[in-house]
This record gives sequence, structure tokens and C-alpha cells, in this order.
Amino acid sequence: MADSGCGCGCGMPPRDAGAQPQSRPVLPVSAASRHSDASHAVAQVMVPAGTFAMGDSSGDRNSADGETPVHPVTIDAFSVDATTVTNDAFATFVDATGYVTEAEQFGYSAVFHLAVEAPRTDILGQAAGTPWWFGVRGASWRQPGGALSSIEDRGDHPAVHVSWNDAQAYCEWAGRRLPTEAEWEYAARGGIERAKYPWGDDEVDEPEWRVNIWQGEFPRVNTLADGFLTTAPVRTFEPNGYGLWQPVGNVWEWCQDWFNPSTYPSAPRDNPVGPADGSARVLRGGSYLCHPSYCNRYRNSARSSNTPDSSMGNAGFRTVAR
Repeated sequence: MADSGCGCGCGMPPRDAGAQPQSRPVLPVSAASRHSDASHAVAQVMVPAGTFAMGDSSGDRNSADGETPVHPVTIDAFSVDATTVTNDAFATFVDATGYVTEAEQFGYSAVFHLAVEAPRTDILGQAAGTPWWFGVRGASWRQPGGALSSIEDRGDHPAVHVSWNDAQAYCEWAGRRLPTEAEWEYAARGGIERAKYPWGDDEVDEPEWRVNIWQGEFPRVNTLADGFLTTAPVRTFEPNGYGLWQPVGNVWEWCQDWFNPSTYPSAPRDNPVGPADGSARVLRGGSYLCHPSYCNRYRNSARSSNTPDSSMGNAGFRTVAR
């Protein structure tokens, strides 16, 4: 497997460009199979129009990620999923369209080493620089840990092993889209200006766990103080001021924008949509693998990225519409 993307401590490995997909093609979402929002089985909340300070105000920024300068951004009102898209919701899409995800096409996806549920012969290798990530044959949204796992009891968990391209296909079917990076951050802040987290500046364990991240000694020992090794149900902990559940922690969330760490100094101030091109797409929010000692990207302003065809066990998505 290739090196991990964007220097992120969660170590999400990009899809190995040398890997060849299996013979099954991605099935396009035809006009006949597109559904209205009524078939997008995820509750939405409205985020009002407004102006906010985008970027890191806490000093906890990762300089290579381009979290500064803090700059004013004005956003039009939009609806956003209250939660990430769940396994049940993604299954509805797949059942309606016959869509085959990129993880299923390539025949493997990235699984955190403690979450592997597969024969040893299905482990194809480790990510260079982040050996806690294994390429696992058969890992996909249906089998997040590999061939011996399932989502039978995880219908209300985030759909993972979904690439940016897969998320785009879902959005096309649902009549929605991925949030821009600015929309995502504005919604995650929940109306609290310049706060580190969706609930304010109190740390995640004060007075009790507020989010699903790693506790213990990463990447070997997780004490499970928050109750979860991998994903948590999407309505765990408390929603923010706009009604979004777990915009930070749990799973990384794909955004519409191309990633560039030099975006902010010249970004438009009204409804920015990111660079015109690039090689990787923005991910926001951190995941269950974030830990203060290694990856502190479970903050409102934190940024990461990966290639559009990459999939992994700690990334999902939510959708928006204006």
C-alpha cells in the first residue's frame, strides 16, 4: 500500500495507484434511478445564512494543513444531514441502483489493524509509514472489517469504505451534494464563533466524553473510555447548536472541495467552493482514531485529504442542499 495521505495522524492511506480493479465496473446512476429527497433516508436540519470566522483560532492548528489565516466567510442558508449517511441509508441507495463501490471494484480497502475481521490470507499489506493500516481483501461498506464482518447490527452506524466518488454517486441519486469545506465548518461550529469544538472550547473529556476518538496509547491500546473501538451509532453523544450529531470524531467526512493547504489567503469570502482542481479531496472532522498525542484533527477547523478513489474504515459523508 502507498504512503498515508496528507500527513494525518489517523494515517488514512490513499488508494494504491498500481492496484487494478476487479472486472465489475461502477454502475452509473441513471436518470431513471434518481430519487427525490424522500428516498434519502437521513434527517436534515436547516443551517441559517450567516458570516463566520473560518480557520483555527485556538492555536492547535497543524501548520502543514493550511488552517490559517482565520478569515470571514459568508454562507447562504442550506439544509444538511443531521448525521452522516448510515449503513441503512446507503443500502437503500445500493438496492435502488445496483451501485458497486470502488472498494468492491478494487477488491480491497484500508482497515485499522485492531478492527480486522478476516483470515490472515486476506491481509494484503501495510501502509508505509502508518503500519496500523492494513489493506484487507474483501473489506467494503458491507464488511467493514473484512470477510468475517458484517453490518447486520450496524444499520445506524456511518457507512464507511465509501470513496469520494462513491459519495458523489449517492448524492446524484439523492438529489443532493457534498458540503463545501466552508459549509461543513460553518455547520460544525453550531453557531459558536471561533470555538475549538462544536460544543465550545471545553476538552472532549470534560466533564465526560463528548465524542468518539481514541483513548489510551495509540495505536496499540484503546481503553474504550468512550465505549467504542471503531464507529459509534450516528446519534451518540449530543448534537451541536444547529442539530448536527458528531461532526467531529467518529468518521472523517468527505467535502466537495479539492484540497490545497494554500487556499485560505486568496479564498473568496462569499460561498467559497475551493480550488478549481487538485489531486485530493478535502476530509473534515477527524475520526475514532484521532488522539491528542498523535492526530488532533477532531476540531472544527482541522483539515485533511485523500484521493477521490480512496476508501477506508474511518471515513464517511453527509450531504447538503440549498
